[in-house]
Amino acid sequence: MTDSEFMDRAESLLRAVEAGCDRINDANLADIDNQRVGGMVTLVFSDGSQIVINLQKPLHELWMAAKSGGYHYQFDGERWADSKGQGEFFANLTRFASAQARCPLQFQADS
Repeated sequence: MTDSEFMDRAESLLRAVEAGCDRINDANLADIDNQRVGGMVTLVFSDGSQIVINLQKPLHELWMAAKSGGYHYQFDGERWADSKGQGEFFANLTRFASAQARCPLQFQADS
């Protein structure tokens, strides 16, 4: 994958995360403050916990840090998969955000 292809895919993912937060907030499912600075999105939950997602352009990876730990994702041609076999990005974000918000939430690629 070229740098340009990576950035297109990664930007699409970050926009989907932001749209997912907006949808969740609009539906009053949870209160998530999402802040974006360049290639990093920080989700702040009502208890003060955070999930940080940032781009690692030289490695063509996305990194996510949550209360449960740190994860690295690479695009495998179809999805953003954890580099250590720990699942797909949006499934993991859904699980981690639900745990931190203490309510069921859903994130998806086409939010």
